[in-house]
Amino acid sequence: MRDNMYYFFSVLSFFTLVSLVGYYHRRTIAPHLPARMQHYMPLSSFEEQRDAGLTSAHFDIESLNIMAGDSRSGLDEAGAADIQRIMREEHVGFDEARLIRQKRYLAANGIDPNTGMPLDAKAVTRL
Repeated sequence: MRDNMYYFFSVLSFFTLVSLVGYYHRRTIAPHLPARMQHYMPLSSFEEQRDAGLTSAHFDIESLNIMAGDSRSGLDEAGAADIQRIMREEHVGFDEARLIRQKRYLAANGIDPNTGMPLDAKAVTRL
């Protein structure tokens, strides 16, 4: 009987610890969850995104959004997570990470990232 109690309390303690750690790191874990589960995550605010480093002199959410009383929930969640990942992996600042993400987006859609011209030979660019 006593062994069952120790087993029960050790399993309960383990799941409690895992739950608390998961709750504490929910913002870090959320971008790695499947898309259907991300739908249920709370949206971040401009303040949280500012604190995460998603602002610069050229993209100032402090004065343009926070101080202006913008009621929207914040930047695009997927884009913000993408930019944070680029900043972390490539050791670049916010503006450089935005540029890298935009160039990748253009290249993925058949547009030359440097000139902005379509890469498709059949595209009509002059009349």
